[in-house]
Amino acid sequence: MTERVLARIADTSIDVAEVEDFVAGREHGAVVTFRGVVRDHDGGETVTALDYQGHPDAEEFLRRVCTAVAAESGLPVAAVHRVGALTIGDVALAASVAAPHRAEAFAACQALVDRIKVEVPIWKKQHYDGRASDWVGL
Repeated sequence: MTERVLARIADTSIDVAEVEDFVAGREHGAVVTFRGVVRDHDGGETVTALDYQGHPDAEEFLRRVCTAVAAESGLPVAAVHRVGALTIGDVALAASVAAPHRAEAFAACQALVDRIKVEVPIWKKQHYDGRASDWVGL
């Protein structure tokens, strides 16, 4: 099968339906999608907003991860990661994989998200209620 891969860094809202539609097909009975959503807390503190900053080559790193997961799984893979200022409830990452059956779709989607978190150079700055902001995961 020819690899079907969508990998994009976005500075505007992510269209999760576009990500899912990219991987969906008549041959697939399962479409698994992960939405990383900005939450209002972390480590017992109130979070008010996030800023994501990406390396200039972040999209190329994201493409490499998506291509690797697609090659390893033989499945279509899509991921869009947001950069810039995000507010509570915004989607920061949408990742989707489709497969004939759910088990392989879940496994591939988890592998995709895990690899994105480790391999794609995107950094998160959290803004807190009542104290200074800080970079997370550096």
